[in-house]
Amino acid sequence: MSLTRKLILLITSTVFLITLIAAGWGFYVSDHQLEELFDAELAQSTRIVQGLVEHLSGTQSIDQLAITLSRTLELPDAVFQGDEEEDEILPDGAGHKYERKIAFEVWSPDQQPVLDTLRANDTQGLEPGFAWQEAAGYQWRTFTLQDPATGFWIRTAQREDVRDELSQEIALGNVLPFLLALPLLGLSVLTAIQVSFQPLRKLEKSVRNMAPEKIHPLDDRQAPKEVAGLVHAVNGLLKRLNQALERERRFSADAAHELRTPLTALRLNLEKVYGDNPEHYGDLIQSVDRMVYLVEQMLLLNRVDAGTDFTPEYHNLSAIIEQSIADVAPLALKKHIEPVLEDEAGQSLISCHSALINTLMRSLLANAIQYSPAHTLITTRLAPDGDGYAISVCDQGPGIPPEERERALSRFVRLDQRKGGGAGLGLAIARRIAELHHGHLVLTDRADGESGLCVNVWLPARYAASQPRPYGSFKVPGQ
Repeated sequence: MSLTRKLILLITSTVFLITLIAAGWGFYVSDHQLEELFDAELAQSTRIVQGLVEHLSGTQSIDQLAITLSRTLELPDAVFQGDEEEDEILPDGAGHKYERKIAFEVWSPDQQPVLDTLRANDTQGLEPGFAWQEAAGYQWRTFTLQDPATGFWIRTAQREDVRDELSQEIALGNVLPFLLALPLLGLSVLTAIQVSFQPLRKLEKSVRNMAPEKIHPLDDRQAPKEVAGLVHAVNGLLKRLNQALERERRFSADAAHELRTPLTALRLNLEKVYGDNPEHYGDLIQSVDRMVYLVEQMLLLNRVDAGTDFTPEYHNLSAIIEQSIADVAPLALKKHIEPVLEDEAGQSLISCHSALINTLMRSLLANAIQYSPAHTLITTRLAPDGDGYAISVCDQGPGIPPEERERALSRFVRLDQRKGGGAGLGLAIARRIAELHHGHLVLTDRADGESGLCVNVWLPARYAASQPRPYGSFKVPGQ
């Protein structure tokens, strides 16, 4: 898992968890406090009725008191038309339909009903304080007290569903902003992390685009303090790697130069004695020739690695390929192999270094000739492809398994499936030349399904303005 994704998951999950806990606790506290407030309101309403009863009981009889309390505290059924659950004000300002969800009960000192809007008909077990009671199919929260001056019992009741609805709506309104802020908070965390990691992405891009022949230190000014030490360590590693590569290139070039002269002298001496004993010295001359070829390939590879600053010019790609085929024709005729050119491009001008492209083609053709059986064809196709040209060289040899093809493009690698006496540098040199021209080289099977290998090269028409294309993004000519 990437560090960015890990941080996003950890931070957002932690923030979400804390926010949800805070919202849940806030909802619980708000709901509890509102319940306390409703209980206090219930007790206050009961005391207001207590004061009314105490005032009226001194001047009215029980029957008159019942009529007065009913007219004052109980709305007639005629004013409730339609669904009483609707939250509406009654017509002509007669009240509110929620008044049906508040009830009052009054009993005389001898517990005779005086007023009963709750219609619970509970005359037994009157006790002061809060309680729950079921009536008319609902649970009611009640508060009961006895007036010490008059002896009357007064009770006020509220429907539980109304209390829960109001308390939960108010409590939810308190925590809803937290819940609505969670997506914005998550988006803010994501944006902050993405912005914070931008310097690391710039460093990653610098390393990813760094070529072996152009190793340079990373810009530590872009690095955050937390990774500055890592950047310095990487810069030290890059410096040592560049020095090692330079020593390797210098050693390869010096060794090849030093070996060329004694090998040439050795071959001349072997030629002098070859006539006396051809059977004995023939194998030695072939071994020396192979060593000379290896030295020449090493020198060529060294020049290609150092040839990144060449100045490209426009050349006819068709003419270069034709000249390359002509250069290897004697080698092909010696093995009774026929090279064939299928040119679909015509006057194909590209910005390139003609000598390097010629080397690329000769390496591919020589490699195909070396591993092709006698009396076969080597087909070279050239065709336009987007903003460049596609070249394919297909032989009828044993081919290379897909899992071995990338290794076959490495330096000094010769696979068992392709017998021959090469040095294992031909394909590596060809790919390096293609890369220097901002092109690509890939290995594929033949399109006709027959045995053999196709080496496919894409080269841009304009060297300076071209950009590298991903492997496999260009079509193979003839497929």
